[in-house]
Amino acid sequence: MSGFVMSITALSVQRKHLLSALLSLEAMTLSLFIMLIAVSSNFNFEGHMCLILITFGACEASLGLAILVSLIRTHGNDYVSSFSSQKC
Repeated sequence: MSGFVMSITALSVQRKHLLSALLSLEAMTLSLFIMLIAVSSNFNFEGHMCLILITFGACEASLGLAILVSLIRTHGNDYVSSFSSQKC
């Protein structure tokens, strides 16, 4: 639980770079995965939901990196303040 709270804190404090925001989101996903494994081990139900959550985590990470590479190619940096929805 403390890992999830620390990743939310890091997401709210570090808003300068997109990469730090993506790493905070990945930390949230991994901490939720670890909490799900810890809770479901008591109920003998650890297969299906853990597999679904880790699949979504991998898809989220690959999509985030693809967006990051695309934004760096178009804007030249990953500063959140330089992005504007009116430029698209």
